[in-house]
Amino acid sequence: MSDDGAAPARPTREELVALFRSGLPGLMAMEVGDDDGGDVRVSMRVTPDVMAPNGFLHGGSVVALADTACGFGCWIGLPATATGFATVSLSTNFMGTARDGVLTCVARRVHGGRTTEVWDATVTREDGRPIAVFRCTQMILT
Repeated sequence: MSDDGAAPARPTREELVALFRSGLPGLMAMEVGDDDGGDVRVSMRVTPDVMAPNGFLHGGSVVALADTACGFGCWIGLPATATGFATVSLSTNFMGTARDGVLTCVARRVHGGRTTEVWDATVTREDGRPIAVFRCTQMILT
């Protein structure tokens, strides 16, 4: 709530996309795609900057992509009384990797409660093969 008791102004989707071009998503050149029936799509090109020293995709890069997609979805769907959100739990299972191309993450809210949201996400390579599945819990801040 603001000092006058009113809920904070909600950024538009376009303002959120611009915000997501800063910070870690900006450093990793993530791009927010169009919403698809409630799903959120975020993509990232595989570059040397997101690789581990062993020449494979860094697991943290994949987690950052998935958490960003889930966070974007959480943010655009926050209740009017919320002031923000925070990731409080996450898990990732890896099934593959990539050395080039574009990764796409599709995130979907599976639970939208008053105080928490649960999101599932799948990260795939350009050929459609999944490289990771991700789940997180977001705490709604009021």
